[in-house]
Amino acid sequence: MLSEEDRRLLKLISEDCRLGPEELSVQTGLSPEYITKRIREWEQEKVIVGYQPMINWDRTGDQKVSALIEVKVLPQRGYGFDKIAKRLQKYPEIKALFLMSGGYDLSVLIEGKTMQDVALFVAEKLASLEHVQSTATHFVLRRYKQDGIE
Repeated sequence: MLSEEDRRLLKLISEDCRLGPEELSVQTGLSPEYITKRIREWEQEKVIVGYQPMINWDRTGDQKVSALIEVKVLPQRGYGFDKIAKRLQKYPEIKALFLMSGGYDLSVLIEGKTMQDVALFVAEKLASLEHVQSTATHFVLRRYKQDGIE
């Protein structure tokens, strides 16, 4: 279990991973040595799995098209949905993959250069996979908020 101080530290790191131990120390009251040690432990334990900036591609002139795809899958005996999920997560176009409850099984977030690229990915790589029963593609028209950032 995490202490309240550790939770606060992780929250600050998740909001701005550029903050160093000294800056985090000022905000949390924890020592820089403790912070450095905890971050190292969390990285080894895979509590912290990476550091990534959020890029607003619309402002770079290098726009991307995103789509959320609902996927209905026939689960495999002994594997459930895990086997197809492991296969899907290898595609670089797929940015996020979730097992869902409700009307469909997997939620897939993909990115492409154009809507046609996304449509081709769905038709040629996703929908054609064994055990995929159906897909429904929803293109992202505008992002208002992502990862807590407006």
